[in-house]
Amino acid sequence: MAENTVTFTDSNFSEETQQGLVLVDFWAPWCGPCRLVGPIIEEIATDYRGRVKVGKINVDDNQQTAMGFRVMSIPTVILFKDGEPVETWIGAQGKGSYLTRIEKYVGAIA
Repeated sequence: MAENTVTFTDSNFSEETQQGLVLVDFWAPWCGPCRLVGPIIEEIATDYRGRVKVGKINVDDNQQTAMGFRVMSIPTVILFKDGEPVETWIGAQGKGSYLTRIEKYVGAIA
């Protein structure tokens, strides 16, 4: 995982997503589409450093959080604003799909 990303867990998730914009990639190591999305998420972490917290949560190891947000398919990427989910992507997406929707919120906090 890139140095710009956070590793979310059941124990730190609530605290880590409480303030500002936080992009969370719900994934698992065995998931092929998740491996395709991973580098895109890392690029976004670099592109938005200091403006959006970006990280990943392994759904196999952190089932409580995954169930709490009704993650039934992976990859699922959720954008949180001050602890509340505001955008959700299910399945592998291109970088542009993420950027278009993230920009709506980044502009609002800039």
